[in-house]
Amino acid sequence: MLSGFQGDNPMILKLGIDSEGIAREAFALKCFAGCGAVKVLVEDNGMLLLERAVPGASLESYFPNIEQESIEIVCRVMKNLHQANITTPHNFPHIKDWLTALDKDWDIPNHYLQKVRKLRDELLQTSKLDVLLHGDLHRANILQNGDDWLVIDPKGVIGESAYEVAAFIRDPMPELLNQADAPNIVLNRITRFAAPLELSERRIIDWCFVQAVLSWVWALEDGCDSRYWERLVEILNSCSIS
Repeated sequence: MLSGFQGDNPMILKLGIDSEGIAREAFALKCFAGCGAVKVLVEDNGMLLLERAVPGASLESYFPNIEQESIEIVCRVMKNLHQANITTPHNFPHIKDWLTALDKDWDIPNHYLQKVRKLRDELLQTSKLDVLLHGDLHRANILQNGDDWLVIDPKGVIGESAYEVAAFIRDPMPELLNQADAPNIVLNRITRFAAPLELSERRIIDWCFVQAVLSWVWALEDGCDSRYWERLVEILNSCSIS
């Protein structure tokens, strides 16, 4: 990515070989217009000219010492994003499309695979309002813009709002999992997200578990190191609420 100015306006030039992915990102940003995302200034095949957040610092610097404020920021960002209209027609996948990967046989303990399939089916059957989700709402994708915060790099996926929380709860990896009290940090985040977003702690835990196993699957599929995903799944599997 390259930064510069268009007149007096700060901008970012983003190039990518995945033109389909770039187009989906652009469409998601346009749907999120006015709901806390950077603006698309120009779109072309494999290229986006985007509004640049200024000063542009991400929430990465808030870990591990500014936990509560970072959670409050993400809650505001999520509430704002999820007001976006889902433009029709659209080509956004639904989370259920992503989750079909869990039905294959993987080198993952069978009790985890059985649990994740059961939870996935229950969560999808009991989900309420579908919204347009960012799909990858971690710290590096939330940038300071003046006194506000804007998101970048949306995946664009349809699903319930509770699904969105999991990416932040496990972030940053592996730094989070290298903390001695990682299980307590994860559980504390789950508790602190529940009330302002009006979500049950149990539902957040369950979606976090489902996403962690899905990410483990993706790591295996891509031939990547999956040890941190395995550790995260262990933590979430043992999470309990009072």
